[in-house]
Amino acid sequence: MIGISKLYCDTVEPSDALRYGRDSSKLPSELLQFSADKKPVVVWNMTRKCNLKCVHCYAHAKNQDFKNELSFEQGKSVINDLAAFKSPVILFSGGEPLLREDLPQLAEYAVKKGMRAVISTNGTLITEEKARILKDVGLSYVGISLDGMENINDKFRGVKGAFKAALKGIKNCKKAGIKVGLRFTITKHNAAEIKPIFDLLEKEDIPRVCFYHLVYSGRGTTLVEEDLTHAQTRDAVKLIMKLTKDLHDKNMPKEVLTVDNHADGPFLYMRLLKEKPERAAKVLELLKMNEGNNSGRGIGCISWDGEIYPDQFWRHYSFGNVLKRPFSEVWTDLSEPLMKKLKNKKKYVTGRCAECKWLDICGGNFRVRAEAVTGDLWSPDPACYLTDKEIGI
Repeated sequence: MIGISKLYCDTVEPSDALRYGRDSSKLPSELLQFSADKKPVVVWNMTRKCNLKCVHCYAHAKNQDFKNELSFEQGKSVINDLAAFKSPVILFSGGEPLLREDLPQLAEYAVKKGMRAVISTNGTLITEEKARILKDVGLSYVGISLDGMENINDKFRGVKGAFKAALKGIKNCKKAGIKVGLRFTITKHNAAEIKPIFDLLEKEDIPRVCFYHLVYSGRGTTLVEEDLTHAQTRDAVKLIMKLTKDLHDKNMPKEVLTVDNHADGPFLYMRLLKEKPERAAKVLELLKMNEGNNSGRGIGCISWDGEIYPDQFWRHYSFGNVLKRPFSEVWTDLSEPLMKKLKNKKKYVTGRCAECKWLDICGGNFRVRAEAVTGDLWSPDPACYLTDKEIGI
């Protein structure tokens, strides 16, 4: 996760994170990416059921009931363990998490245990009443997926009317006083929608947007050819930076992040070296704090059936199950070979990743994407768009 607005628009300084000792339990949510302890943000895919049919769904979600989902009491046990482990955030996801009637109760329980509770949703089920309930239980943030304006989004979502319903959900969150933001996955088919998404941020006064680079997982494994070329990715990131700064200069700052391609960090830094060399040094320090990809370290995933994964995309390799061992115990058990390697994966990456001068900043980028394309999880991430010259080869 690269905070474009924070790094490019001078809205955060290294001292902001150092003030809290870079302790994840003390850092405000917007500074968690700079924590030193890397206590994992945990994504709980609490259900596989979903009312939409998104073409890039990593969970292969379907509009049907599944009998192997963790119960309410089992969910509380998971939250007890995560809270004791000092995980700073639990992200309720799916499928569509709002299809679980006990979501508000579980979110409230997490908040009372001292965790920050957020949800990732398609937004179509957030009525005014549901938004008020989510506000009352102390939910910190609602991330709503939109992959473009109406026509493009509804094609991605597989259901006509999804855009209008999601936009209504956004408005209901704002009316209830819940922080809400957008989630946008970039492909060749919707890259042209980046500018309209920024227009929507401005028009609807939406405070946050995350632009996700495509990960080849779940139904997304069929979309490898739909990913941007390296040149197109560079252009997309440049556009996101420009539009972020345009809003900032209009005194309408938004929190803008890119996710799942940590080449964005060095790319942003190299651009600042040309535009604002005095700012670049501070950004480099912040990027070193960020440390790049944190699958299996600073982020983890618990599936609907209790399986524990390195992240929400890496669903073919389980470390264990919370019904047999607590997440905290599994997460710290370095006798598990992959867990041990992911804690310090810079030692194991190969090829141009191993030679890259930005390895400490990028962290080797996305291993599951490398594995999907090459069959070798330690090979270079094929989505890295930096040239050999830029990475020091």
